[in-house]
Amino acid sequence: MCLVCLCDEEETELGRQQAPGSCPYCGGKVQMLDVERKWMFCFVPLCFKIKRKYLCSSCDRRLVLYH
Repeated sequence: MCLVCLCDEEETELGRQQAPGSCPYCGGKVQMLDVERKWMFCFVPLCFKIKRKYLCSSCDRRLVLYH
């Protein structure tokens, strides 16, 4: 008996906005990105998460905020 299950992860960009501040590496503008992440197991959605990411528009680095 062979059991095949497919696990998949999708990322969808919901929106992009200008964020305050500048990139610490190159001084470029910072963009705020809202991303929906969806995990699927055998074509059944398991989890939805909406995260906010920060990217530099000049050097395309992902910026991480530390509180």
